[in-house]
Amino acid sequence: MSTLQTRPEPQTRPPSGAPDRRRVRRRAVRTNWTIGLLALPAVVFFLVFSYLPMSGLVVAFKEFDVNLGIFGSPWNGLENFTYFLESGDAARILFNTLFLNILFLGATLAAGMVLAIMLNEIRSTFFKRVSQSVVFFPYFVSPVVISIILQVLLAGASGGGGAVNDALGGLGFPAVDWYTEPGPWPWILTVVKIWQLGGYLSVIFLAAITGIPEEVYEAGTIDGASRAQMAWRITLPLLKPTAAVLLVLGVGRIFYGDFGTIYAIVGDNGTLFDSTDVIDTYVFRALRQLGDFGTTAAIGLFQSVVGFVLVVIAVLIQRKYSKETSVL
Repeated sequence: MSTLQTRPEPQTRPPSGAPDRRRVRRRAVRTNWTIGLLALPAVVFFLVFSYLPMSGLVVAFKEFDVNLGIFGSPWNGLENFTYFLESGDAARILFNTLFLNILFLGATLAAGMVLAIMLNEIRSTFFKRVSQSVVFFPYFVSPVVISIILQVLLAGASGGGGAVNDALGGLGFPAVDWYTEPGPWPWILTVVKIWQLGGYLSVIFLAAITGIPEEVYEAGTIDGASRAQMAWRITLPLLKPTAAVLLVLGVGRIFYGDFGTIYAIVGDNGTLFDSTDVIDTYVFRALRQLGDFGTTAAIGLFQSVVGFVLVVIAVLIQRKYSKETSVL
């Protein structure tokens, strides 16, 4: 009797599991087609209003002629970009855009966090809701109305005074002709942005605060922490993920000036351009006065590309130093 045994045949396995993955994918499509149907209107909306207009970006590389149209106008390579970057205005506009938006971003985020913590400490529900409504209301005020309020405060209804100059006079300081002095305007616009957006951001931070487990505050109370210590050592650190997300979103738009507010307040006042002229106001003015579609399209494309690069850099920095709060 032979003791040799035949070696069992190796079992054949499906190559790299591809059929399994396909089967799983088909099953997921069959199961979730209703979810895909719900997303369809949003997909169509973004295709029509966000991606289709991108075809107009070719104007940035053309010597645009209205009679020839977008696709009939001759190509001119990077001449539109070169014209903008070599103009005497490029450095001033880029600096103003970056400087003002960094001021706006930092000041509004800080104001939103402080307001949220203060509102969270209000014990009376009625007073808390009234306070939330009051700080949130400026978000809905039109930039034109803000411009009129600022005009009354800084120059008076008739242009001969103003509440701010009256207050300065009461303190013994000389009156300032605000609409001919470009120096204070970055700070004036920052105060306007805090007033406009501080309450709006505080609502987002308040929503984040409500997500903090109550047990954390109970542990702080047992340890003998005061309300101020709990706000500083518990609430503020736990708001870091929300602040990080808002910061990344804000960095993505850091090359976009707030055209509505800045143009409504400053308008065509060339005296203030040294500190208030940003890319958006410059593009609008150039398009309105010169009708140069090619250069304005080039500036817009430059703005978008730099904004995208800044978002990528911000996300990479966030992932490096705070991976748990990264949005990607």
